[in-house]
Amino acid sequence: MTSPSSDIDTWFNSFDRLTSVAIGAVVFYILIVAMTRVTGKRTTSQMNNFDWMVAVAVGSLAASGILLKDVSIADAALGIAIMFALQWATSWLVLRSDVFSKLIKAEPRMLLHKGELQKDAMRAERISEAEIYNALRQKGHLSLDDANWVILENDGKFSIIPRDDTSLDNAQLMKDVGPGGS
Repeated sequence: MTSPSSDIDTWFNSFDRLTSVAIGAVVFYILIVAMTRVTGKRTTSQMNNFDWMVAVAVGSLAASGILLKDVSIADAALGIAIMFALQWATSWLVLRSDVFSKLIKAEPRMLLHKGELQKDAMRAERISEAEIYNALRQKGHLSLDDANWVILENDGKFSIIPRDDTSLDNAQLMKDVGPGGS
């Protein structure tokens, strides 16, 4: 059985607590906007897995700093600043080191080649036939044979290259695409 005072705490602690939450929310809003401006457009562009992970961590740190009584605004702000700095440093290293880039970034993967599903690649990426059919339909295709290639990109989106006589060897922009392997 709960006491009446604990029920009141569930709905309202104090005006001091509300003030603390309001100040924390404003501070973190300003901090996140400023850090996003400093680190550049990549922070809010189409995210790859690493970018998504950082965004979730920053959101969690901000929420902790705003709502948790035992996490100070300074603690959470430092955590957020470090996450932005690490994201910036990682993207800087990815641009300058092929080895580091391969460690961090997933390569695009071919899921369909000249109308033939690449089952091994689909299994490795955990993509179903239905998902490929959906992607093809969204681009107005009516059959698998309508596409030269379907690629699962780094950001999880599908690229669909319409059917033509171009061979994979002659498709310059396909050089970084991992094999489908059926």
